[in-house]
Amino acid sequence: MLERYFVKYQTVDRVRASWLGAAIERYVEWLDREGYAARNVYRRVPLLCHFAQFAEERGAQTLEQAAALVETFATHLASRDGRRDAGSAAQRRRLAKEARGPVNQMLKLALPEHQGGGRHCKPEPFQVEAPGFFVYLREERGLKAASIYHYQHYLNRFAAFLGRNGVTSLSQISAATLAASVVDSAPALVPNGRRGLCATMKVLLRYCHRERILTQDLSAAVEMPQAFRLAELPRSIGWEDVRHMLEAVDRRSPLGRRDYAILLLLVTYGLRGHEVASLTLDDLDWPRDRLRVPERKAGHWTVYPLAGVVGEAILDYLKDGRPTTADRHLFLRAVAPRAPLGAGAISQTAAWYLRKAGITVRRAGAHTLRHTCVQRLVDAELSFKAIGDYVGHRSPSSTQVYAKVATEALREVAMGDGEAL
Repeated sequence: MLERYFVKYQTVDRVRASWLGAAIERYVEWLDREGYAARNVYRRVPLLCHFAQFAEERGAQTLEQAAALVETFATHLASRDGRRDAGSAAQRRRLAKEARGPVNQMLKLALPEHQGGGRHCKPEPFQVEAPGFFVYLREERGLKAASIYHYQHYLNRFAAFLGRNGVTSLSQISAATLAASVVDSAPALVPNGRRGLCATMKVLLRYCHRERILTQDLSAAVEMPQAFRLAELPRSIGWEDVRHMLEAVDRRSPLGRRDYAILLLLVTYGLRGHEVASLTLDDLDWPRDRLRVPERKAGHWTVYPLAGVVGEAILDYLKDGRPTTADRHLFLRAVAPRAPLGAGAISQTAAWYLRKAGITVRRAGAHTLRHTCVQRLVDAELSFKAIGDYVGHRSPSSTQVYAKVATEALREVAMGDGEAL
């Protein structure tokens, strides 16, 4: 595979002579298979050879030892051989990211357990004093990876506060420290985020007391912020805005065909972002015109009639937009690597087209279109039980909040003759 990209045999020989030569060549094969442009190979192979030399000079003899040097290498390369005054801080961060990405990709192919770095790989805090906490969350509490991610987010914030205030051990935590941490973090969090932070801290404190890391249970010292279940309006948009959003999609490109199908699924069936991301080719029953939605939040699955406009949009994407791959996921990245879209990408797609259409909405994303779907059903005067079944609510109480979606009628009640309405 290397000969396909490098004309000089001396270059190929130098790559294969590296102690990471086999891993580099396997990575080049993966880049080719995933549809990366040739320029990526030309740019990344010299970088990986540089990393191999860097790791060897620091005594690395195994892939595991090399993996531990990724951040050191990225920092070294970004600072231009160690000169800290080389470029601005933003430039160094960009260079470090460009160095870190290909190395982590190569190592993930060779070491399946290698997680790499990046924005979405948060460290697990308090591993020195409470090393079994995240094992407890995974195995005893049975939390999913998405929930673990939120625990990491909130506890990293808590650990950062402790570090800034000179608290070096969990045994030094007091009720006053806990209260100060919540007050410090509250302005940067939405109401649900504040509750998430407090709930996460409570779980950690109870675990530490159970494991005798703390002599007393301090979880009672963290007071949960008060919240009212029906305090906020759903963030829906009008049907005219939906039309403007769909018109903003350029369906001439493969990306536009994919995004158009995604938006139609979100607004037609009220699906969540992760439900669209988990759809596969096997969930489309073309002979019966049905769409099966597995892995719903409530733990069940739903079968919908496949609307004609939705089916046509999906067919348009499958014929002229979806990359050729063995992956059975319905929606894939439009650029290499040909990986399935995640829930975050689905939500970002919805937010992008809402902004492109000039539609202002609080916390734009996939749930905006889910709320819009429910609004349409409320306007059609369906019962809340029927609406809840349609959008996949486990409990009828989850649908009650949508009683406030009819804001125009509620406004008339508040300003006019409510009895007449």
